[in-house]
Amino acid sequence: MRRTVHVHRLGSIAYGDALELQHRLQRARTRGAVPDTLLLLEHPPTVTLGRSARDDGNLLLSRDALAARGFDVHEVGRGGDVTYHGPGQLVGYPIVDLSPDRQDVRRYVTDLEELMIRVCADYGVEAGRVAGMNGTWIGDRKIGAIGVRISRWITMHGFALNVRTDLSHFGVIVPCGLVGKDVTSLERELAEPPTMQEVEDRLEAHFAERFDADLVHPAGGPLDGLDEAAYAPEPWRDARPG
Repeated sequence: MRRTVHVHRLGSIAYGDALELQHRLQRARTRGAVPDTLLLLEHPPTVTLGRSARDDGNLLLSRDALAARGFDVHEVGRGGDVTYHGPGQLVGYPIVDLSPDRQDVRRYVTDLEELMIRVCADYGVEAGRVAGMNGTWIGDRKIGAIGVRISRWITMHGFALNVRTDLSHFGVIVPCGLVGKDVTSLERELAEPPTMQEVEDRLEAHFAERFDADLVHPAGGPLDGLDEAAYAPEPWRDARPG
C-alpha cells in the first residue's frame, strides 16, 4: 500500500521535548488527525534508559555525575537497554500506521535497520546485522541503534545513526547493555565524512523506497493547525510519557 509521509527536519531538540511531541503525534495519528510522519533531528547529550535498563549495570556514572557533565537522563517506554544520543547523530522518529499491510514488528525493525545499512552503503561502508542483536553493525562495531514502541500499530521512537558523533560520550554507558562491543560512526569510518544534511537526504530516499512512500516537506511544524483535542491524552488510558 502506497502511503504519504510528512517529513520534518527539526534540527537540535531536547529529548524531553521530542518525546512529548512524539506522544502527541502518536495520539493524533491514532485519531486520523495527522498523516504518517517522519521526524529527523539531533539531541543534546542524552542518556536514555529503556525497559530493560538497570542503573546499577549499564550506567557507568551516577545520574548526578551525568547531570554535572551536561547529560540529560530519561527513562522511556521503548524496548532495549541504555542508549546515548547527542550532536552529530541522526535520529529518526517515524510516527506511522503499520496497518493494514505492515503489521509485523520484526519486519518493521528490519526495515529501520535496512535504512541505515543502505545509507552506509551509499558511502562505501559495508554495514549489516549481527545475529541476536538489533541495530546496524560494521563488524563488531555498532553504528546504528534501534528502539521502538508500537501502540495500536502506530509507531514511535525509532533509530539513531552515528554520523559525526563524539564517540567518547558513549564511555558513560554500556551501550545497549553489550559488554565488550565498540561503537563507531561514519566520521570514524571515512576519510571525508558527509554532512548531516547529505545523510538526511540519503536517509529520506531510502525511507521512501523501503516504505513505499511519497515524501512531503510541509512548511509548518508537525502539529501546526491542529486543535489540542486532536492530540490530547485519552482520559481512560494511562497517558504518562514512556
